[in-house]
Amino acid sequence: MVYDMSMNDFAQLDELMTTIMHQYSVSDSETELADWVEKYLDARPWLEVHRMGDTVVASTHFGKSQRVILAGHIDVVPVIDNFPPQLLEPGNGKIRKEIREAYPQSSVIWGRGATDMKGSDATFLYLADILNGADKIACDITYIFYDHEEVEASKNGLGKVVNAHPEWISGDFAVIGEPSNGLIEGGCNGTMRFDIITHGIAAHSARAWMGDNAIHHAARVLRTLDEYEPDTITVDGLEYREGLNATMISGGEGTNIIPQECRIHVNYRFAPDKSIAEAKALLMGQSCASRSGVGKGVFRADGGLFEGYDIEMKDESAGARPGLDNPVASHLVQLVYKRTEKMPTAKFGWTDVARLSTLGIPAVNLGAGDPLLAHKSDEQIAVQALHEYAQLLLVWLADTRVVNS
Repeated sequence: MVYDMSMNDFAQLDELMTTIMHQYSVSDSETELADWVEKYLDARPWLEVHRMGDTVVASTHFGKSQRVILAGHIDVVPVIDNFPPQLLEPGNGKIRKEIREAYPQSSVIWGRGATDMKGSDATFLYLADILNGADKIACDITYIFYDHEEVEASKNGLGKVVNAHPEWISGDFAVIGEPSNGLIEGGCNGTMRFDIITHGIAAHSARAWMGDNAIHHAARVLRTLDEYEPDTITVDGLEYREGLNATMISGGEGTNIIPQECRIHVNYRFAPDKSIAEAKALLMGQSCASRSGVGKGVFRADGGLFEGYDIEMKDESAGARPGLDNPVASHLVQLVYKRTEKMPTAKFGWTDVARLSTLGIPAVNLGAGDPLLAHKSDEQIAVQALHEYAQLLLVWLADTRVVNS
């Protein structure tokens, strides 16, 4: 099966990108863009469209043996003098040096959301239109356009759909369109945040011997963290580097009072070979790991690295295995390598691939644009890079290995 790339000049993709770039969609303001996306997808009779809040899900039903999920968030971070967008022609001084050197003949789309991640969103909308029959595609596809990714997890539209309507997003493999320069970042590390609490006895600082300094006790915790050597763990062929770090510290009731409590806020990034329970047990023991949780209060660590200290959980999210041994994923890996000579790398940060992993769907991060430009005031993407991303996905989804390459 071959998709004839010569019949397509990507003009439609450019129009879609222009349209959604001009839609203001800072988190909490996605409704107008979600309305437009829903209307656009509803007009294509080969798609079954669902909506929950400002998340829109559309699926083909061509009777294929496998289903791929393409998911992207439609919200962006707050504007920093970079909306409305601009189309920059070659030679424009606003084009960043690295973009100009990589794509010297390409126009550039400048503005909020260009890389994170309206480039990927526009590509998915484009694919939803042109992959409109069983003869054009090797697998069924579910497209997800979701809200509130850039804010607290409780608002995340993908998370809400996973919990309320998992049947809408069943599949064999998934791509989250987070910007990655068209390279594969597999799975993601898990993350947890918690306070380690040290206790003392309050007293006047002029009579310090009458008290017990909780902040001084924090030194032992900090020493443990400083001496900790993080592991690098191989999962499905990718190396995930772990991390355990204090990120905040607080304590004390006054400038002349011996403090009776100190809190060290710790962030543990753990490889996706571990469940949340297993990761917690390493730090605080089995009993504390099973009883503790976000909003459940303070528990004494009965083992692990911080045995004997009080622990209060603040956040916990499992990681995601990349599942690159999946045949659909293997084909994608080969295509990316053929074009870039680069193999997949591990995603160290937490992303929404983990939400799909809870449904047993392996997933990777693969999107258009430079991730280092996400959230910057001069966020931008070369039009040529957008076209290359669309071509990669077209070749992959049509299950052919030589198309215009």
